[in-house]
Amino acid sequence: MPHLDGSSPPDPVTADDVAEAVRLGTAALRGALDADWSVPAGPLTWDCWETAEHLADDLFAYAAQLGPGQPPRDREVPFVWRRDRPGGPANVIFAERAAGPAGLVQVLEACGAMLAAVVRTTGPEVRAHHGFGAADPEGFAAMGVVETLVHLDDLARGLGVAWEPPAELCARALHRLFPDAPADTDRWPTLLWATGRADLPGRPRPTTWRWYGEPRG
Repeated sequence: MPHLDGSSPPDPVTADDVAEAVRLGTAALRGALDADWSVPAGPLTWDCWETAEHLADDLFAYAAQLGPGQPPRDREVPFVWRRDRPGGPANVIFAERAAGPAGLVQVLEACGAMLAAVVRTTGPEVRAHHGFGAADPEGFAAMGVVETLVHLDDLARGLGVAWEPPAELCARALHRLFPDAPADTDRWPTLLWATGRADLPGRPRPTTWRWYGEPRG
């Protein structure tokens, strides 16, 4: 259905979008393999290594939620999450430290491939639990895209690499998960604004935020 201004809404978020976000993100990170990954990741209290592990874990967890023949509707699939240190992210996925940043990026790449594969092979009628609403495969794909794009921004700030994802990719993720986001602003700054990471002209960054994973309409 066209928007009120006559424009068409963005296309749905797909498995290809997940793969593209992860491909672009891992390419950026491979330009920083010699950097110090123990520094904070942008505004986060986690360091860059922990943040990349957390991102890999997010992608894995979204794939896992969709994976069972009857995905859970009221809880996460019961893996064991643990923290390496107090205040660190609670993960299932950890990278072997001896493999260095190159190994960590490979772990991220593998988890992204898992999510893309599960989204691609799961029917659109499937729903699975998420704290921000029971989501369909497109919703989990959009979550994976948002996690990748915004955590890459955190990592890029910490590691000193350039990062600006395609506006079209941001637009599809915004349309799917953030229905209240402004539509008349540049898409990448708007995604950062929607996730509490940037101001927009006339719109201070939100101090709390969420997305909406359940399908609309």
